[in-house]
Amino acid sequence: MKISIFTFLALLICSSIYTQDYDFGDISRAELQEKFYTIDSSVAAAILYKKEEVNFFFTKAEGFVQEREIHERVKIYNKEGFDWATKKIYLYKGDGGNVEKVSGIKAYTYNLVDGKIEKDKLGKEGEFEEDYNEFTKINSFTMPNINEGSVIEYRYKIISPFIRIDDVVFQHDIPIKKLDVKIVTPEYYIYNKRMNLRAKYQPKVNVSSKNNTIPFDYKTNIISISENNIPGLKSEAFSGNMSNYRSKMSLELTAILNANKIITKEFTTNWEKVSKTIYDNESFGRQLKEFNFYKEELNGLVSLLSDKENDLEKVFLVEDFVKSKVKWNGNFGKYAQKGVRSAFKDGEGNVADINLLVISMLKSLGLNAVPVLISTRDNGIPLFPSLNGFNYVICSVQIGEKSFYIDATEQYSSNNVLPQRTLNWQGRLVNDDGTSSWVDIRPTSISEQSSMLNIKINDDLSVSGNLNEKHTSYLALNYRKKYALMSNEDKIKNIESGKGGLEVNNLNIENIEDIRNPIKVSYEYELPDGLDQIGDKIYFSPLLFLTEEENPFKLEERQYPIDFIYPFKDTYLVNIMLPNGYSVESLPKSEALEFNYGAAKFLYLLKENGKYLQLRLELEIKSTLIQPEDYKTFKDFFSKSVEKQLEQIVLTKA
Repeated sequence: MKISIFTFLALLICSSIYTQDYDFGDISRAELQEKFYTIDSSVAAAILYKKEEVNFFFTKAEGFVQEREIHERVKIYNKEGFDWATKKIYLYKGDGGNVEKVSGIKAYTYNLVDGKIEKDKLGKEGEFEEDYNEFTKINSFTMPNINEGSVIEYRYKIISPFIRIDDVVFQHDIPIKKLDVKIVTPEYYIYNKRMNLRAKYQPKVNVSSKNNTIPFDYKTNIISISENNIPGLKSEAFSGNMSNYRSKMSLELTAILNANKIITKEFTTNWEKVSKTIYDNESFGRQLKEFNFYKEELNGLVSLLSDKENDLEKVFLVEDFVKSKVKWNGNFGKYAQKGVRSAFKDGEGNVADINLLVISMLKSLGLNAVPVLISTRDNGIPLFPSLNGFNYVICSVQIGEKSFYIDATEQYSSNNVLPQRTLNWQGRLVNDDGTSSWVDIRPTSISEQSSMLNIKINDDLSVSGNLNEKHTSYLALNYRKKYALMSNEDKIKNIESGKGGLEVNNLNIENIEDIRNPIKVSYEYELPDGLDQIGDKIYFSPLLFLTEEENPFKLEERQYPIDFIYPFKDTYLVNIMLPNGYSVESLPKSEALEFNYGAAKFLYLLKENGKYLQLRLELEIKSTLIQPEDYKTFKDFFSKSVEKQLEQIVLTKA
């Protein structure tokens, strides 16, 4: 087999890195000279080495204390990799003043300057602390003197009073050349290891044990991983939270043994027990029984409702009332941060403060309202039942046979139109007695956008006309979040952006604050360059500036599902007035496409009707989750729909 000199040198450099020792500070010239990652030249950075060790050491005062040591070396190839020069360390704060602490941060940036290796030490000015939420704080640091080609290296320890072990992550968004992981636990703590089976990459895990004599005789259980060339977790279009597919291991604490190896406490649990534990917490279940502080004000509002108005009207009233009284402080949480009483008084609270208040108010009006625990999309799908598996709570209210879901933290959401951060497949509904069950919170109703476009081709071959749109459900929510706080001038600029010389006039938007009704948009437009003229012929796409010009699904194969989050339907009705002196030479053929027995549909109907051309185009996605095995078929379906939109009408002088 023949190889080029270039390939040989790349392999030689790569080999020298693999065979070196990764002692802290032992940075090689080859690492600094490396211009790209040899296995995947597209990456902006790579982790040259990652070492993570978890140990428990014994003290007379505290017993076993967890120590987690991290050592990482990162190569930055270009400016897109500069984000990797900032490291965030999440530290848990428990009850009774128990907190995790970071210690021994040591970090350097290395650069090759005039053939010499120079290093810059991380100073105190590069270290920061912030409160992430009531249970977590973040210690972060940003490395100095970052350049293209820099190598950064840092190490630190996390000292934890908790037995719980954080997930061990094997895969990041950038590749890892060398990974060493070692988890050493005393025999008195029994952990069940769980791998993320959704991940495509699975490392080899070695399990062993060792006898210890300090400070007394006991056995330790050891989990170790040593891997090379771990691929980065590359994002794919419409994949949802990629962390759901990240290679990682969770360690579930199942039991604690005493000195005689007898179980003193079992932690083996299920979601029913987890939900009951959360409900019994004073910052959860008790908050649902707080009524008196708002009762007079709420009853005054309810008294304005007529006898004919039903329970659904009460739901709208309570949701609007809470949104007007209590603003979200940006913090997630399944437990109330301030408590519903203080949040109502102060006008601010976290997710649980707000949504538990909604439930309390609906209960006070005699409605069947209960909490639903959720793991948000960013939090991912937990690998086993645990209290940390949920980080959010919304409201469910049952009216007749129908359930309505409410999240009053989002100003423009409404019943059964939740913020997308909550739409992580399912939630855990918790009844008043603490019993619980899974409920599907994925949207089932179609979110629709319908557009009516009128086109007039002027004598100078510019185009003018008007557009009317309607947006419902999640498409209306997205529109409100994008445009509600913009000035009219900024709205027009945003609509015109990226659409050639489009000029928008007389923009009118209805119901942008009225979340109970669809968004309605209308405007007049002028487009000087919407047509192409060659000789005595005119060429143009009938959707003009509304054309979908690019297929977002470019990969030949996918490893992960396509997640559209909610079903949707786009409908376009286009009326084109033929210009005087021109006739139709050719029209794109009408066509109907279907994917997977109606999971997705595309319709293109174009016809000539007197002096007009009329187009009806529909794209409907009913199935929100497209599996990797169906990707090629779906990609072909979507490509044809995009290609169809790009087909041109040809007019010729009569």
